[in-house]
Amino acid sequence: MVDLQAQRRRLEPGLGEAMARVLAHGRFVLGPEVEELELRLGDLTGASCVTCGNGTDALELALWAEAIGAGDAVVLPAFTFAATAEAVVRRGATPVFADVDDVTWNLDPASARRALEWAGRSGLRTRALIAVDLFGWPADYPRLAALAEEREVTLIADAAQSLGAALGNRPVGALAPLTATSFYPSKPLGCYGDGGAIFALDPAKTERLRLLARHGQGPGRYNHLSLGANSRLDTLQAAILLAKLAVFEPELAERDAVARRYDAGLAGIVELPARPAGALPAWAQYTIRHPERDRLAKALSEAGIATAVHYPKPVNLHPPYRSYPAPDGVPVSRRLADSVL
Repeated sequence: MVDLQAQRRRLEPGLGEAMARVLAHGRFVLGPEVEELELRLGDLTGASCVTCGNGTDALELALWAEAIGAGDAVVLPAFTFAATAEAVVRRGATPVFADVDDVTWNLDPASARRALEWAGRSGLRTRALIAVDLFGWPADYPRLAALAEEREVTLIADAAQSLGAALGNRPVGALAPLTATSFYPSKPLGCYGDGGAIFALDPAKTERLRLLARHGQGPGRYNHLSLGANSRLDTLQAAILLAKLAVFEPELAERDAVARRYDAGLAGIVELPARPAGALPAWAQYTIRHPERDRLAKALSEAGIATAVHYPKPVNLHPPYRSYPAPDGVPVSRRLADSVL
C-alpha cells in the first residue's frame, strides 16, 4: 500500500550517504544522529522529543511517566490498533473503551465522558484519556483537553498515524501534554524498521521519559536512578529519518493532492473521509466507507487495485481485551469495522 522503494530512489544518494556516515563512526546506539533527530522533531512540533524503540513503547512510556498502573482506568477509543490498549494493559491499568464519532471516526468526547464517569462509579481511579488520530486526522483536542481538565486526568495523544498533521495553528505533538508516535515503515514518517518517539510540553517530563526509556540511567554510566526499560532508537534509523525529514513536508502536500483527486473522483459513490474544520491531515490512510465493503474490495482486487481494512474488528472484541469494559457498547466502532476500506 506504500511504495517505499519509490521513496528510497527519490532520496538517493543522500540516504545512502547518511547511513554510510553511521557505519563509519560506529556509534550504533545513541549516536549523534539520535540527538539531532530529537532536536529536529522538536522544531517540527514545538514540543520536547525523546525517541524510543517503537510506537507501542512510546505509549507505555507516556503512561509510565504518569505513574499509571494497577487500579487506574485509562479511557481510549475502541476503533484503533490494538497497541493503544496493549500499552495500558502492560502497565497493569484497566482500559475502558469509549466509542468514536460517526463523522470524524475519532474519539467521541461525549462517549469518553460517559466512560470516565462509569470508571469512577466502578471504583477505579480515572487517570488518563488517550485520543487516537485515526488515519492521520487529529482528534478533537480542544474538547478532549477541556474534558481532561474537568475530570483531572492526563490527556495523551496516540499520534502513530498523524505526525505532520495540525489542528488550527498547532502541530501534532503540541496538542496534548504527552504525544506518542511511531516510525513504522508505512507511517507518514517511517524508518526501515521499528522506531518511535514521545513528545512532551513539560521539559521536566521529557527528562523523566528519557530516564525511563534508557534503563532508568541518570548522568554517567551505571548510575541507575529508577526502574526503566531498554527502548532506544538505533542510530541507523535516526539517520534514515533525518534523510526522510528533508522531503517530509513536500510528501505531505503530495499526499493531500492525491486525496483531493480521490475526493473529486469518488464523490457520490462512496462515503468520503470527513474534513474537520481547521484540521490538516497526514493521510496515513485514505479511508472510505461503503455498505458493501467486502464486495467492493473484491471487485477492486480483481481490477488490480490494492485495498486494506483498518480495522475489521473493534479492539474490545479481540480475545485479550474482551474482559475489559466498554460502557457504551461502541456501536459506531462496530459499524465502521464493517464498512471502512
